[in-house]
This record gives sequence, C-alpha cells and structure tokens, in this order.
Amino acid sequence: MSGFDDRKKGQEAKFAFDAEKKFKAEARRNKLLGIWAAELMDLSPEEAKGYAAQVIASDFEEAGDEDVFRKVSGDLKAKGVNVGDDVIRQKMQSLVHVANEQIANEG
Repeated sequence: MSGFDDRKKGQEAKFAFDAEKKFKAEARRNKLLGIWAAELMDLSPEEAKGYAAQVIASDFEEAGDEDVFRKVSGDLKAKGVNVGDDVIRQKMQSLVHVANEQIANEG
C-alpha cells in the first residue's frame, strides 16, 4: 500500500504546486495589466503601483477574469481613454504568457 500512498501524496503535491503557480501567474498578469492601463491613463509611477494593486484585488470579486476586465475597462472609459474591449481582452491574453514566463524564470 505504501507505493499507492506515495503516488497519491505525489499527485497531491503536484496539484498544490500547479495551483500555486496558476495563482501567481494570474496575479502577475493582473499586475502587468494594471501597469499597462495606468500608462494609458497617464498615472504617475506611484499611482500606477497603487492602481496595479487595485487590479490584482479586483480578481477576488468572482471566479474568472470578468471582474478584472470590468475593472480595467471601466477605469479606462472613466478616464476617457478610448480602448476597445477586444484590445483589453487581447492584452490580458498576451500578458498571461508573459506572466508565466516571468514566474518560470524566477524559479
């Protein structure tokens, strides 16, 4: 039975590792998205840092990416920045890859 238990523990550890990696990558993507949007809104570096934190926090409102999308889209529109929803979604998608690469390179 110990062989089965060892495999089970190994699978549980891999699941936990993968979940943590996914969480870190999503948080990093949201940070990068916040910085991108902050640049479009002409925020100062200090304001951009705070805004990126707000974007990260917005991801805890509901499951999925729609809460983050609504936050960024709404804020850009409120500031009069004309960026299409498709551009924001494409940026979110491309930043997932950037975030995953950054996380992987950090070890």
